Amino acid sequence: MTDATGVPLVAQVTAANEHDVTTALPLVTEIPAVPGKPGRPKQYPDSLVADKAFDCKALRGLLSWLGIEPHIPKRGEHESGLGKTRWFIERTLSWLHQFRRLRIRWDRKSNIHQAFLSLGAAMICYRLWSNTI
Repeated sequence: MTDATGVPLVAQVTAANEHDVTTALPLVTEIPAVPGKPGRPKQYPDSLVADKAFDCKALRGLLSWLGIEPHIPKRGEHESGLGKTRWFIERTLSWLHQFRRLRIRWDRKSNIHQAFLSLGAAMICYRLWSNTI
């Protein structure tokens, strides 16, 4: 999961045969609070952009209950311009694939692959941060 500019916020390794809808809510709840303005830090994002794989009434209901506006196209519909916002996510995925251990999974244990995924996300955040200074 990334922010609107493609900065990785949360990354999680799951099995290939696990459906995307079951992994979406744990990712949303693991997003760290964003400080900045005075007062209580914002816990959840304003909206969530996803592809058709996340189309589910239960997920839409839970996101609305959390105060998150879901931008998820229904199955069978045209995605209607979500490519403009999903481009940042695809770019972040290509940045993660620059790391050889993440492009091809050599590790059998998921906790080792999760550690390398977190390290790759941290390196992307550092590179983005160091370019803005």
